[in-house]
Amino acid sequence: MVAHIHFDAPGSPHLPNMPVTALRATRPKLSRAGEFRLPIHTLPQPDETTCGPTCLHAVYSYWGEAEPLDQVIERNYRMQHGGTFAVFLACDAVRKGYRATIYTYNLMVFDPTWFAKTGVDIAERLQRQREIKMDARLQEVTPGYLEFLSLGGRLRFVDLSPALLHKILRRGFPIITGLSSTYLYHNPREYGPTDTKDDVRGFPSGHFVVIAGYDTARRRVLVVDPYQPHPYGSSYEYWISIDRAVGAILLGIVTHDANLLIIHPPPRSDA
Repeated sequence: MVAHIHFDAPGSPHLPNMPVTALRATRPKLSRAGEFRLPIHTLPQPDETTCGPTCLHAVYSYWGEAEPLDQVIERNYRMQHGGTFAVFLACDAVRKGYRATIYTYNLMVFDPTWFAKTGVDIAERLQRQREIKMDARLQEVTPGYLEFLSLGGRLRFVDLSPALLHKILRRGFPIITGLSSTYLYHNPREYGPTDTKDDVRGFPSGHFVVIAGYDTARRRVLVVDPYQPHPYGSSYEYWISIDRAVGAILLGIVTHDANLLIIHPPPRSDA
């Protein structure tokens, strides 16, 4: 496994190349000692399966775009039974001129040794794996990763930790994450086409949220969540323990996500 954090996002050396709207957006709100939050807000997701594009829309808005939510939803890849994967959100961003980095914890798709060795052609490994394994979700998501890599997207495999989340947020980047809503909410598993809560017949469910802040003193992170109702109140943002968040992200592997998606603003045309 990689021994240190690889983060190619614009940090201090690249900050002058960020657009004015991005510079404005990255100013955090500091409400008290140890608490840090980015000014990102979400619209409600229109239905049960559009959490991903809704989170992506929130990040686009954070970077100063005013694109309507329905256009983002319409343009993004949608699985047969609804929902999407983070990599397809990343592809949409890259096609629009943004840059994107995915921190993956999905061992169903990626082998850790692909990142520990130099010179590994991950696209070639993904293609070979797809020819051998007939898992339906793997077959569906692999073309997305192949496109993402061909567009210049970046993949990282590093330890998921509070320090990593803090580092990304302090640089002004909200974090879209594909995670387990079953674990995030501690809700019953869901069953059938209407996602009926059923603790016996049900299966774990996936979800997308945006992590937008942290509180080091209380070991919490701020979650911006487009879904209602959820068990944390009527607001579309809430604080939860960082342990709950990390567990939910890692358990996203059950639904073939388990990742952090970082959208970097496009460079200025005159840079």
